[in-house]
Amino acid sequence: MVQHNKIYIVYFIFSILLLAFGIHKNQEVVTLTYPSHWVSPKYDFEANPLTKEKIELGRRLFYDPILSRDNTISCSSCHLSYTAFTHTDHALSHGINDSIGFRNSPVLINLAWNKHFMWDGAIHNIELQALAPIHDDAEMGEDLNNIIRKLEASSTYPDLFAKVFGERKITGEHLLKAMAQFQLSLVSSNSKYDKVMAKQDSFTVQEANGYQIFQQHCNSCHQEPLFTTGDFANNGLTVDSLLMDFGRYRITKQGKDSLMFKIPTLRNIKYSSPYMHDGRFKSLYQTVSHYTDGGIQESPTLAAELRKGIQLSNHEKVDLVAFLLTLSDKDFLSNPDFAYPRYVLQEKKDKIKQ
Repeated sequence: MVQHNKIYIVYFIFSILLLAFGIHKNQEVVTLTYPSHWVSPKYDFEANPLTKEKIELGRRLFYDPILSRDNTISCSSCHLSYTAFTHTDHALSHGINDSIGFRNSPVLINLAWNKHFMWDGAIHNIELQALAPIHDDAEMGEDLNNIIRKLEASSTYPDLFAKVFGERKITGEHLLKAMAQFQLSLVSSNSKYDKVMAKQDSFTVQEANGYQIFQQHCNSCHQEPLFTTGDFANNGLTVDSLLMDFGRYRITKQGKDSLMFKIPTLRNIKYSSPYMHDGRFKSLYQTVSHYTDGGIQESPTLAAELRKGIQLSNHEKVDLVAFLLTLSDKDFLSNPDFAYPRYVLQEKKDKIKQ
């Protein structure tokens, strides 16, 4: 009898610990999978462990327009799975009431390694990131409390939250944690470049030459293997006279941050045009030419690497683009675990039949 009591006590303590970390019973804890030579993620998974059920709830929320004021815009409206989780048909993001946002939407790739979010680094925790587009009048234009009321009034979400968090009452914290978990699961690490690094493939002569050019001129900001440092830099873009976007300065109001934008990852760059924070370049060749054809705007905060300019011939620019295309991870784009949940479509069809 004493032995049984010990077992019950241990089980009780274990259950309390699971709930403390936001893990309800019967959930499947999963480990983020990434290449062994990568550095450890910056996100604290001990504080919010990944579970299969929490990721799936986050995915459902990510694709649900219920998060917007008029129920027409979802996160996926600007972050499409088959284009590396960004949009490609316009330079600036679009929101409710046909409104136009302030910037081009960034890709959502390998976010567990990010320490800043948004082009200007306004957000420092991925669990808070969703609040920015949700509250922005030019994007989703909604209030978190009203979203919770809508979710609690739905026929599906109270049960789903109870399954994941142990209670039907939906909170903003649980909503944001679930959404963060889905985005944290978006790991891209299976491009041709990755296979070459793993000695499972080899570059063509053109790609190999482009890789050398990349290492010489680009790697200081777009460091391998994530192809970004996650920091901020002024890459010499002229200021758009309409947007008047000065980057991180908009947040800090410090002169040293003028024209500083977060350095984007180059992974899956083939699929994520248009490029730059304002989507001004439609092609990779145009983007490369910005750095090599005298288009760099001098300013006090210009990146030191760009002050002397970059000299590349037309052939070298083509080779560099050829290398950048090896960063394409088709498995990531077509991963069914990242796409719109098909079972949601089936649920909608079943409701119509009823």
